[in-house]
Amino acid sequence: MKSYKIHLIRHGLTAANEQGLYIGKTDLPLSPVGLADLLRKKEEAEYPAAKYFYTSPLARCRQTVETLYPNSNAEVITELAECDFGEWEGKSAEELKVDDEFQKWITGATTTIPGGEDAATFQARVMAAFESIVEDVMKKGDGDAVICTHGGVIMLIMAAYALPQADVSEWGAEAGCGFTVRVSPSLWMREPVAEAINYVPLIPNK
Repeated sequence: MKSYKIHLIRHGLTAANEQGLYIGKTDLPLSPVGLADLLRKKEEAEYPAAKYFYTSPLARCRQTVETLYPNSNAEVITELAECDFGEWEGKSAEELKVDDEFQKWITGATTTIPGGEDAATFQARVMAAFESIVEDVMKKGDGDAVICTHGGVIMLIMAAYALPQADVSEWGAEAGCGFTVRVSPSLWMREPVAEAINYVPLIPNK
């Protein structure tokens, strides 16, 4: 029976990532270190082939997909953007350790980011975006897809849809890395779930 692979890839490093800062809506490019790391991964490992490409609108994601898949002409999906961290934007965990709401948030408790996006809104838009992409891929019917987005977005998608099920904290991805899920249309129509089958990129046997 026909199935589709969707490869979820986190963007490469930015200068803020290197400093351990929380960035969501801040539109930073890849850093020189981040670009070099992507090129090294591309040379040493195997990124999966795909016919369709989707990306967050932020520069770090668009640059990543263009680096890994030149001429991919990825479709920009606004709802794939990272969470808006509001007052936490541009700050480190060390700076935020005195913030009670931040301490609740990092433990997974339901809380509102001061001046930012609440968890329910973030979850709803990301899930709607992913389901729309899955349906688009199935409608086209003739190829697999890459989604280039952010760490928090990937964690949410995997926790919401991936089988076997795992806590959101289990789905962290390093820069330029991620997961492949396989979608079976017959199963998806009964219940929107996808089988987690591989890490991205694959390290070839030596």
